[in-house]
This record gives sequence, C-alpha cells and structure tokens, in this order.
Amino acid sequence: MNFFQFLKSLDDLLYEVVSWLVFYPVTLWRALRRPLEMMDYATSELTTPDQQRFDEALSPPILLMLTVLVAHGFELALIGESGIVADKRGVAGLISDDTSLILLRLVAFASFPLIFAVHTLRKQRVTLTRQSLEPAFFAQCYANAPFALIVSIAATLTQVPNIWTVSAALALFGLSGIGFVAVETMWFRKVLGVGVLRGFWNAVTAYAAAIAFMIAVGWLVAGEPL
Repeated sequence: MNFFQFLKSLDDLLYEVVSWLVFYPVTLWRALRRPLEMMDYATSELTTPDQQRFDEALSPPILLMLTVLVAHGFELALIGESGIVADKRGVAGLISDDTSLILLRLVAFASFPLIFAVHTLRKQRVTLTRQSLEPAFFAQCYANAPFALIVSIAATLTQVPNIWTVSAALALFGLSGIGFVAVETMWFRKVLGVGVLRGFWNAVTAYAAAIAFMIAVGWLVAGEPL
C-alpha cells in the first residue's frame, strides 16, 4: 500500500466514524420506535450488494457495539470507574481496564440477539449454519440495542445511593423488560406464523435463557450484574 492509498483508507475510516454521530441516534430512534420494521430492514439489506448495505442506517452489530460504548460513557460520567475493574479477586482480575470491561459487556449483550436468533431458527426448523444465523442475528441486534441501553442505564442508576435513582432504575428495568418481550412476541408471531400465546411463550422462553446467561456471566466475573 502506497502513501496515497493509505490516505484514502484514512479518509474512508474517518468519514465512517464521523458518520456514526449522525446515524447512531437516527438508527437507535428508528429501532426504538419501529422495531419490527427495522428487523425486516436488517434481513432485507443482507440480500443487497455489500457496498449498498445499510446505507440508510448503521448496521445492527455496529449499533449494538456503539450502544455498549454509550452506556459505558454514561457510567463513567455518573459514578466513575466500575467496581469490576477495581476488583482483582477471582475471574474479575482478568478485567483490568475499561477496554476489557467493554468487550465483556459487548459479548454479554450480544448473547441476547444470538440466543433469540438460535431460538428462531430452531422453531422454524431451519438448519443452523453461519449463513442461516446471520439474518436472524442482525434482526435481533436492532431489537436488542434500545433494550441494552435502557438496562445499562438502569444498572448504573442502582449504584447511586439515592432512593429516587433506585426507584427509577427499577421502573426502567420493568418497562424495558415488558417492552422487549412485547416486541419479541410480535416478532415470533410474524416469523413463526403463530398466535399471541405461542408468540409470547417463545419470547419469554428465549428471554429467560438470555437473562440467565447474563446473570451467570455477571456473577462469574464479579459477583454482581455487568
């Protein structure tokens, strides 16, 4: 790669990163306001040429990644360094800085769309392959990003020693859970062609599995939620 090619690559990278400042809030708002439409958009975009994919929004994995970064920034601004980074006992000793903590949280939150995507394919009786999993995973990233942001904010608020912030956190936990299960119920009804009760059962089953995984990772690392 010569110097001019390097500059061109740098131009492309800089534009991509700066464009996130515009497309992140736009995409997050659309995912929050019209989740089913965005989930359909995610699956349809995967059938277009690579250079034209997600031209009107951030790709779902990038949206989820930036959401984890935004949530971490909120935590730093409100309470400072996480106790997980300061704790050197057991597995928590592996989380030595903010970068490793962000990566851990990204993996933990990415487990939600992964579990829901696998559950979808299993119920559709579709063979699990990398190619078949990708559309379902991308669609679920759009559904999970707003949920991940709200849950992360609520978890941060629980660390503030104030009755009002704790009450607000509990309200956010409850509303986010109800809203997320409602969205997933509608999604399962659509993709599986089932009624409300079966759609709700599939949503709750996958949600319980994802929550159990998140709690297990949190307690394994630090004895507390991530």
